[in-house]
Amino acid sequence: MEKDLQALAKVQEWYGPHSSTAAEWPVDALMAVKGNTTVSVVLPARDEESTVGDIVTVIRRDLVERVALVDEVLVVDSNSTDATAERARQAGARVVAQDQVLSHLVEPLTGKGEALWKGLAASTGDIVVYIDSDLRSFGAHYVSGLVGPLLKHGDLQFVKATYERPYTGADGVVQRGGGGRVTELVARPLLNMFWPELAGFAQPLGGEYAARRAVLEQVPYVTEYGVEFGLLVDLLHLVGLDAMAQVDLGHRTHTHQSMTALGRMAGQIILTAWSRLERQGRVLASEPPAHTLLQFGLQGQSALVDVAVAERPPLASLVPEEDVA
Repeated sequence: MEKDLQALAKVQEWYGPHSSTAAEWPVDALMAVKGNTTVSVVLPARDEESTVGDIVTVIRRDLVERVALVDEVLVVDSNSTDATAERARQAGARVVAQDQVLSHLVEPLTGKGEALWKGLAASTGDIVVYIDSDLRSFGAHYVSGLVGPLLKHGDLQFVKATYERPYTGADGVVQRGGGGRVTELVARPLLNMFWPELAGFAQPLGGEYAARRAVLEQVPYVTEYGVEFGLLVDLLHLVGLDAMAQVDLGHRTHTHQSMTALGRMAGQIILTAWSRLERQGRVLASEPPAHTLLQFGLQGQSALVDVAVAERPPLASLVPEEDVA
């Protein structure tokens, strides 16, 4: 009990000085301190033709052309079967095919984390901002809000977004705060149990965050949907809680996934957490956990799915500096 109270006190001490809102980071003020620091925005995209173009358009219009806060907008096309790549190019992004990045060094893998890792390899900025490509509430403040603390405070290494996440049901009714189901049912309990220092991050699985390239290149990337969870835990170990912060971006709406898809995501996050506990010597097991998940449909039909997660090594350990971009 005493240990739990100490962890809570540390989170409360961290929360105030390390939490802010996007409005606290106006673009003009950021331009005054940007100097020679370069910023890359990386969007992983798989079949997001309906949203990716609009997001790229806003970034280029407000943060590249009106002011030069962003130096590069990169879309990683994750084997899309629609017009994602074309829409992104038309909007002004540089588009790379996920499987073609570092193809001379590694065999291709699947998953969101793979796209993020390849995006890190293909981009060039000193600061890398990750933005999901399915957002329907995107504004330029998503990027400037995340970049702000890193430009202003040299001791910060990582900034995570927080926001209110509404859930829109099949009937069209919007439930405020109803989004982030896997966060509340899986990620938050795991963090509070095993990494309570991270309990202050309100949206640990959110896809919007920024960090210094030099730090991101030193941590592994889980290739599937455990990537955000793994990065939080690994960065805590690498840079410490005081080098991490969060910024409130307001609200976030996006395409909701099915319950079966969320079940697979939950399995991948649990396996990611397990691998970190093993790596830190906190669990010992005679055999690894199973990585199959038996799911049932409404009519009683069942399907056995694989929720195993692969992992890319720290980019700095794999790629000579001149080959990273």
